[in-house]
Amino acid sequence: MRRGRTGAGRAAGLTAGALAAVGLALVLTLGGVTVVPSGFDGIEDLPLPGGADLGDHPYTVTAELQDVLSLVPHAAVRVNDVAVGRITGIELGEDDWSARVTMEINGDVRLPADATARLEQSSLLGEKYIQLVAPAKETGTGRLTDGSVIPLARTGRNTEVEEVFGALSLLLNGGGVNQLKTITRELNAALGGREPEVRSMLKRVNTLVGDLDDHRGDITDALDAVNRLSSTLATRKDDVGTVLTDLSPGLKTLEQQRGSLLTMLRSLDTLSGVAVSTIDASKDDMIADLKAVAPTLKALADAGTDLPDSLQVLLTYPFTDEVLSGVKGDYLNTYLTMTAVPGTQVIPPLVSEDKPAKKRSSSSPLPLPSVSESGGERE
Repeated sequence: MRRGRTGAGRAAGLTAGALAAVGLALVLTLGGVTVVPSGFDGIEDLPLPGGADLGDHPYTVTAELQDVLSLVPHAAVRVNDVAVGRITGIELGEDDWSARVTMEINGDVRLPADATARLEQSSLLGEKYIQLVAPAKETGTGRLTDGSVIPLARTGRNTEVEEVFGALSLLLNGGGVNQLKTITRELNAALGGREPEVRSMLKRVNTLVGDLDDHRGDITDALDAVNRLSSTLATRKDDVGTVLTDLSPGLKTLEQQRGSLLTMLRSLDTLSGVAVSTIDASKDDMIADLKAVAPTLKALADAGTDLPDSLQVLLTYPFTDEVLSGVKGDYLNTYLTMTAVPGTQVIPPLVSEDKPAKKRSSSSPLPLPSVSESGGERE
C-alpha cells in the first residue's frame, strides 16, 4: 500500500511538473501571453512568433484570389519582401469559386488604391504569404484604407512546384520529347547544304517583317476600313441580297452570250493590231499633215468672231436682214441706186412749154438721160 501511494504520488508530481514545463514553454514562446483571448478555437488562433508589428492603428484590407492553395491564417503580408501585416481570415467568396483573404496592415504603410496582391512562397518548401505590389507608375487614384477591397482582376499567384513537376512529367511521359530526335534529323536533312538559301530567306523574312512594322499604321487603318465596310454591309444585308438575286439573270445572260463576247474580244484584238500597224505605217504622213494644217488653224484662230458672223449672213444672201424693212404687206418695194462714172455729165430731159408736164406718179420711174458716146446729150 505504501509503495502504491508512493508511485501514484510520483506520477502526480511528474504530471504536474510536465504541465508546468509546457506552460512555461508556451509563456516563453508567446512572449509572456498569459491571458487566453475570447473566442479561442485552438492553437491556430494564436499569433505566430516573430510576426510583423501592426502598430497602434492597423487597417484591414480584403483581397479576392482565385485560389489560396495552402495559405493559412496568421501568415505574413509583405511589401518588397518586408513583413507589414498578417492574414486574419480566409473565407469563401460570394461566387463560391474564389476566396476572400482578410489582412491587417500596419497603419504606417501607405499603398496606392490600385495596388495588386500576389500569393507567393518564401522558398521551395517554405510558407505561403501575400505580397502587396504598388504599380510602376503613380496614377493618383488614392490609397488603400480600412475596408478597401483588391478585386480578383488585380490578384494572382505564382506557379506551384507540383504544377511544374506535373507539366514536366506530362512532357517526358506523354509528350513529344521522344520525337525531338526525328524532328532534328528531318531539319538537318532539309537544311543540309542549303545554308545560303536559308540565310537569304531569313533576310527576306526580316525585311518583310520590318516593312510590315513600318506600315502597321496603314495596316491598322485598312483593317478599320474593312471593319466599317463590314458594318455597312451588315446594315444593308437585305439590299445586298436583292442585288445578288437580281444579278443572277444577268449572269445567266452573260453565260449564254459567252461565245459572242469571246468573238468580239478576239475581233477587238485583231482590230487593235491593225490599228497599231496602220498608225505606225502612216505616222510620218500624219505628222506632215498636222504640220501643214497648222497655218490654216492659226488663220482660223486669228479670224476670231468674223467667221461665225459671216456664216450668219451667208445663208440669207442676197436677201439680208435689211430686206425686211422693204416688205409692205404682200409686195416688196425695190430701190435701185445708180452712180454714174466719174466725169459723166447728166442733163435732165427738156419739157416743151406748150405741153404741160405730166404729173409723175410716185410709182413711175424717172426717165433716164441718154448719153452719147462722145459725152454729149441726146434727147
